[in-house]
Amino acid sequence: MTLSIASIGQIHQTANQFIQAVEGKTIFAFYGSMGAGKTSFIKAICEELGVKDVINSPTFAIINEYTLPDGNPIYHFDFYRIEKAEEAFDLGYEEYFYSGRYCFIEWPEMIESLLPPDCVKVYIKELPNGKREVDVKI
Repeated sequence: MTLSIASIGQIHQTANQFIQAVEGKTIFAFYGSMGAGKTSFIKAICEELGVKDVINSPTFAIINEYTLPDGNPIYHFDFYRIEKAEEAFDLGYEEYFYSGRYCFIEWPEMIESLLPPDCVKVYIKELPNGKREVDVKI
C-alpha cells in the first residue's frame, strides 16, 4: 500500500489512513534517508493515537516512551547511533518488541536481524516536488 503526504498540513490525514490500514499491528520499522520525514510521520501517528506528550526523535536517548490516553505506552526507537545489533540487547529490545505495545523504529537497518517477523516495514521517500511517498509493506 502506498500513501502520499502532499504537504506538512496533510500529514495528520495520512497518519490516520496509516493507522486504519495497519490495525492490529504493533511493530513498525521506518526506512528513509536523513530528512525524509520519519520522525515527523511518527509524531503525527502518535498524535492521531491521542498522545499528548512531547514527541521528538530519540536520537541520543535511543528510545522515548509516550503515553496513550488509556495509559499504555508507545515506544519510539532511533538506532542511528548504534554500531552493531548486539547493542540493542543491552536496551532489552525484546521486552519492548514483544510487549504487544506500539513500537516505532527509526533506522531499523542497524538491527534488521532482530526485527520480529510480523514487523511492518514503512519506506518514506521524499519526491523532487517535496511531497512524501509512504510505502507500507504489511
